[in-house]
Amino acid sequence: MNTQPLQGRVAVVAGATRGAGRGIAIKLGEAGAIVYVTGRSSREGSSDVGRSETIEETAELVAAAGGVGIAVRTDHTVPEQVEALFRRVGKEQEGRLDLLVNDVWGCEQYIDFERKFWEQPLSNALIMQERAVRSHLITSYYGVPLMVARRSGLVIEITDGDDYSVREGAGVGYSVAKVGNIHLAAALASELKPYGVTSISLTPGFLRSEQMLDHFGVTAETWRDASDPHFRAVSETPAYIGAAVVALASDPALFEKTGQAFSTWRCADEYGIRDADGSRPHWGNYYANIRDNTK
Repeated sequence: MNTQPLQGRVAVVAGATRGAGRGIAIKLGEAGAIVYVTGRSSREGSSDVGRSETIEETAELVAAAGGVGIAVRTDHTVPEQVEALFRRVGKEQEGRLDLLVNDVWGCEQYIDFERKFWEQPLSNALIMQERAVRSHLITSYYGVPLMVARRSGLVIEITDGDDYSVREGAGVGYSVAKVGNIHLAAALASELKPYGVTSISLTPGFLRSEQMLDHFGVTAETWRDASDPHFRAVSETPAYIGAAVVALASDPALFEKTGQAFSTWRCADEYGIRDADGSRPHWGNYYANIRDNTK
């Protein structure tokens, strides 16, 4: 069994400071990839998220896992910075880019579960579009040409959910942003198909990220003590979506599924991936059971 199926592959993980992005970057490193780790939170200065995690830490974790981690501080809402990032990747990797993961988010503080769209600041919804849609468009705009030139590559849009339904409770801005990510992947797939480049979206289930652990006042070791029963029952670590990305990037027939919306639980069913503890959380089945029982 090849323990490093992505040996030598070149990846950019946009938004890899923490959460899903960090989990993806580490798993790509474990699979042998060269991973450019980007985001705004750096040892040179933090972002408005105000957390301690940095892109340099993520790059070090990528290296420790067996890959090559390269931290590049980048604000993906600024076209000039993104253009410079991919110019650097092209120069350092002789024009090669095998995988682009769009995971920029950083909007948890703008989600308002209590007030209606028109009752909260308009800026909440607009910032979500700026960071989760506009930044992804900018990043793909400058990253995709490297793939088109080589007529190969994979773009993955990280989102929430695997369909176009309303994300109930999280608000209009959130729903528009996350559905927009899915459609962006599908629209890119249509234009990229003649060039042999694959574009898909991918969602985690209930992610056990650093921020969610803090929100529930638990740690990676004590997460089963969280107050939320769904979190206790079926949450998943960032390593799970990382394993999903590795499985997708390693699938020689993935181009046949270009444009589709994937999930960690679908990848568990199709590729047999497992979470860090060996479990296989299945948010799809769990949520369907909740929905059926509340009808």
